[in-house]
Amino acid sequence: MKGVLLLLVACCMYCKGAVVVRTNDVLNERPIIGVLSQEQSLYLHTKFPEENYTSYIAASYVKSVEAAGARVVPILIGKDRSYYAELMGKINGVLFPGGATYFNQSNGYADAGQMIYEIAMELNEAGNYFPIFGTCLGFELLIILASGRGEKENRKRCYSYQNDHLHFEADYRSSKMFKGASEQIIDILKNQNVTVNAHQFCIVDENLKAYNLTKEWRVTSYSYDENGLEFIASVEHKKYPFYGVQFHPEKISFEWKLSKNYPHSYDSLVANRHFMDFFVKECRYNYNSFSNAAEENKYLIYNYSPKFTGALGSAYHQCYLFEPRGSVASAKNDVIQKHK
Repeated sequence: MKGVLLLLVACCMYCKGAVVVRTNDVLNERPIIGVLSQEQSLYLHTKFPEENYTSYIAASYVKSVEAAGARVVPILIGKDRSYYAELMGKINGVLFPGGATYFNQSNGYADAGQMIYEIAMELNEAGNYFPIFGTCLGFELLIILASGRGEKENRKRCYSYQNDHLHFEADYRSSKMFKGASEQIIDILKNQNVTVNAHQFCIVDENLKAYNLTKEWRVTSYSYDENGLEFIASVEHKKYPFYGVQFHPEKISFEWKLSKNYPHSYDSLVANRHFMDFFVKECRYNYNSFSNAAEENKYLIYNYSPKFTGALGSAYHQCYLFEPRGSVASAKNDVIQKHK
């Protein structure tokens, strides 16, 4: 009987179109999640001209992952495929954060995201349950990658800089993302404007239909932009553990710019915590690991110090800045050389 069950599991995992299933229900108690960096913003570049940092991660994403019980490894842009493949064999999932970068820049956020997306599919097909979660720009990237990332980007212009509630699909409770959510969380998401929207593009039903993606992706909720356009607010892949939301759960607890009017009520905190808690739990079903504690420590975000960018006028309260290419980096290298 045991052999028959194992054969059935194998068939579910490897038959074309079948849902990738978890083969181990024992949770990983030390999950580590990769957060993808993106090109340094032009605004922050002017604040650190000497350092000339090439990429960044808003600290709110890091804190959100940590608050859900995981640690973070920054994933740098501009690397070759072997870098991403090696790192993804050591971590337990990847977060594509939101932001404001273009998808057509060479060796940037989208190129790195595409390699990660492809490697994640390969890992899942091989039986290594590997989740991805995309927020806002990261969600849009997931759908564009699924579309084949053509010259014409498969997303729509919209304008949404307001807090909203979710309009759930009728069968949303059977989805992986929402079936475990408490009635309290669902009630808040349905009836209170606690989801933070900050985007000039969005994904609508036509974007999925145009590339036949309704066979692969399941829509679980919608919201409306400031002109009444209905856009997709949350999705999940039907086969792989890939998830996306157009809104920003991380901002509720960790972004405090007064002009943005982010909700900071207790209800908004409770409801938005659900999303990263859910994703981190998904990552706990992955058992990739570093070879030892020393190697693990070398990669962790703790090797970097966040900058208080909110005081400089940035929309982000804090940011991690990576790979300086300017005079400060050169001076540091000179000191290192002298002490060798």
